[in-house]
Amino acid sequence: MAVSGLLFVTLLLVAFLSTGYGYGGNWIQAHATFYGGSDASGTMGGACGYGNLYSQGYGTNTAALSTALFNNGLSCGSCYEIRCTASKQWCLSGSIVVTATNLCPPNEALPNNNGGWCNPPLEHFDLSQPVFQQIAQYRAGIVPVAYRRVPCRRKGGIRFTINGHSYFNLVLITNVAGAGDVHAVTVKGSRTAWEPMARNWGQNWQSNRYLDGQSLSFKVTTSDGRSVVAYDVVPAGWSFGQTFSGASQF
Repeated sequence: MAVSGLLFVTLLLVAFLSTGYGYGGNWIQAHATFYGGSDASGTMGGACGYGNLYSQGYGTNTAALSTALFNNGLSCGSCYEIRCTASKQWCLSGSIVVTATNLCPPNEALPNNNGGWCNPPLEHFDLSQPVFQQIAQYRAGIVPVAYRRVPCRRKGGIRFTINGHSYFNLVLITNVAGAGDVHAVTVKGSRTAWEPMARNWGQNWQSNRYLDGQSLSFKVTTSDGRSVVAYDVVPAGWSFGQTFSGASQF
């Protein structure tokens, strides 16, 4: 009885971890289009601030989210499994996993069902063309899809790119596994206490503290409430424009 009871509790815990933060839940209906060209070059940059998606490790498995999903940029870095649900004429079998890297802006000049695909309150994914063509025919243009949140899988540790200037440290956080979408960051210099950073835009986090010449540690918290601390991930001799990555990861 004790063993069976422990097994039951363990199964409940696994179920909570897999569904409690939106992972492995029910499929939700939406629509998908594509942009960026056959090489996805038009998807570089974007409202999340990731810049070159190839060098950042996101590749072409990316999506621009409609306003209803973008959450004013807090959804940047989150991952979604998507499958086409249209007729066999347009759909291909299987599913894809994409990372949110951009905003699909609304077009209020067009109706929601004819060109205004990303208008509120529609949930819509504007996929890179290469990944769209893994689930649907190019000629389809727009297809109904089903999606669900899934954990992000990344290689290596969380990356911190330090931009800005003295008294305006703008840190871009990328390559985040797990929930993927960073919702809070605190920073500690070797001569300062832990202090919260403010999100400037996308996944760029700002501190107005003078941090020059100090080694830097970061505490990163994602939307599921989990936190990871990267101690002294940035050495004291850092310069603006540099990127640093440690072993810390979700």
